[in-house]
Amino acid sequence: MECRHCASPLEKPGDFCLVCREENTEAIVLEAARDRATITMLAGESDDPGAGDADEQVLGRTTITTTPEDGENEPIELRNFAGLIGDEIRRKRPEEVYAGGTRDVIRAVRKDVHYPFYRVDDDDPVTAVLERRGNRALDVVETPPAEKISGSHSTLIGGRTGMRAIHAVADHPHVKKVIPGPIDAGGKGSQSGMRAKVTRADDGGNVRMLLRNGSSVQENRVVTTARDREMGERIREDLNDVLADAEFQ
Repeated sequence: MECRHCASPLEKPGDFCLVCREENTEAIVLEAARDRATITMLAGESDDPGAGDADEQVLGRTTITTTPEDGENEPIELRNFAGLIGDEIRRKRPEEVYAGGTRDVIRAVRKDVHYPFYRVDDDDPVTAVLERRGNRALDVVETPPAEKISGSHSTLIGGRTGMRAIHAVADHPHVKKVIPGPIDAGGKGSQSGMRAKVTRADDGGNVRMLLRNGSSVQENRVVTTARDREMGERIREDLNDVLADAEFQ
């Protein structure tokens, strides 16, 4: 394949061009099973006004396999598997990654690379992502998570654990601000430890994040870049996946 910008040869389809320093892959769809992962590279905007069909937007696919281990060797094998997947993602330098499949693999890859991750669970994830990205025009917020937290209530239930959950949500690229609310200590007691959940989006696309720790509950407002309920629901799904990966659900 040649670079879509300068026509320089690329070692693999969708690679970042080291000649003109331009990306060829805008997004990656990762379909992860425990023993096999498929990476589909999606093109960005083309200079060709006639381009735009789904087949033209798919630059290529790469499959990576592993032999799952049991016992004490499993963490090393899983980390190595995630590292191979991460190497393929990094050489593309995409703007975002959409991932579906085995949660343990996705969690390991998320730790290995530093790109915005979004969950996708459709039967045809590539088509779903193409449609999703075509309908999505959300602003990306690059403010550090700590600077997104504001409001008059500075106390979080769970101390550092609660703050870690808040930071996990605030780190999402489509979250503008997290505003902690008052703590309600009159709830039913729970022995499950700190739990977090993002509730249904409102008409403006904003959501609420509930923190529960024992009998205490705290509702935190999350301001997103969504402009309506539908887009807010997509962000809500992403945020709950992030919290689940961080073992808050």
